[in-house]
Amino acid sequence: MPLEDFVTSTPDFPEPGILFRDFSPLLMDSGALATAIDGLIEAARPMRPDFVLAPEARGFVFGPAVARGLTAGFLPARKPGKLPPELLSHSYDLEYGQAELQIAPFEALKGARVVIHDDLLATGGTVDALAQLAARAGATVVGAVFLIELAALEGRSRLAEHCPAEAISALITY
Repeated sequence: MPLEDFVTSTPDFPEPGILFRDFSPLLMDSGALATAIDGLIEAARPMRPDFVLAPEARGFVFGPAVARGLTAGFLPARKPGKLPPELLSHSYDLEYGQAELQIAPFEALKGARVVIHDDLLATGGTVDALAQLAARAGATVVGAVFLIELAALEGRSRLAEHCPAEAISALITY
């Protein structure tokens, strides 16, 4: 069964005009969950990352499993107030608000190869913030993998300066 069959759509959530894509049913089906994790791992494998960088909270759903499957480390990008100082921070705009992400500037990131992961690629604000944080920490973004991409919102264009187009993939595209 295609992964799309496990994603539900809710119109006008969280705000009017937004079509919310919920992958919770996918998480509840062991076969679909395994297919998604395996697909993300295989998409990222050619990039040979040292780390998978993913944002709180939904990037944490698949990120550690993808990192384990790649024999890579997992680097969480957290919301403000979740990590002790010293931090690298980046504020950015979302489709319907603003956000900020932070990472610790670990020495291991200098020269590291990083794959960005999130559940959804929409306008690209979150992935651009992640790429900028990785660069500021001394890492190189070698690609990005997503469960879902909303192609009409052109989020891929925000990654163009950070990694090659062929190194960006999504398992489901709407």
